[in-house]
Amino acid sequence: MNDNQRMAKEWFFSLRNNLVDTLEKIDGNKFGFKDWKHSGSGGGTMGSIRGKIVEKGGVNISTVSGQFSEEMRQRIPGAKKDPQYWATGISVVIHPTSPLIPSMHFNSRFLKTSKTWFGGGIDITPAIPFKKETEHFHSILNEACSKHSKTYYDEHKKWCDEYFFLKHRNEARGAGGIFFDYLDSGDINNDLEYVKEVGNFFLSYIQYIFNKYAEKEWTDQEKHMQLKKRGRYVEFNLLYDRGTKFGLETGGNTEAILMSMPPHASWD
Repeated sequence: MNDNQRMAKEWFFSLRNNLVDTLEKIDGNKFGFKDWKHSGSGGGTMGSIRGKIVEKGGVNISTVSGQFSEEMRQRIPGAKKDPQYWATGISVVIHPTSPLIPSMHFNSRFLKTSKTWFGGGIDITPAIPFKKETEHFHSILNEACSKHSKTYYDEHKKWCDEYFFLKHRNEARGAGGIFFDYLDSGDINNDLEYVKEVGNFFLSYIQYIFNKYAEKEWTDQEKHMQLKKRGRYVEFNLLYDRGTKFGLETGGNTEAILMSMPPHASWD
């Protein structure tokens, strides 16, 4: 493991701890943790919480290595030259009890083949009309991204809008955010700082949105709207999500890969 790999791994571990501490304070319940081993080498730790405020939350970290299949070598940068890979990352999904608070997704990763790059993103999926909060979310996310590049927000927002789209329903999964992959500007320290910025943004947004809405009352109708929106969430993750496919194709832990699924959903 070189210095760049170590820095990325340590950052994801540190962020995991901060996210866990924050969500435990918000909910009042503790996370449970479960280690798993990768089919190649390495493994990860699943962290999950089921509570009164966070109906279901998952914060997973992993560091794995192995060899890409013949099929995957055609799709992964640098894998044609050398099928060996090393990857470390964090994946977070939060499904709040309250339908007034959106489901939230965040992930970040660092991959090394014969090339190296970062990927990740953050997006929110409101269940009810959320116009002002959506505008606020994108405004402060724009500010965070623009600290590192004036083009990142527009580029990565567009990528997110296109990626988190349910083609079979012709509708967006949620209210968007940012999504990026193959980030390699030539300065790995700057790239890591951007990844850290996005992670810290997610941490602060969790605190903001739960503090604002967790104690507010909601109706049965709003809860029903939430369950239907969660159904869309399930459809996207099973049909289109690249992280789900990557994890299953590379021998990852099935339980950890599918932790993003909501605890309850509806299609009626």
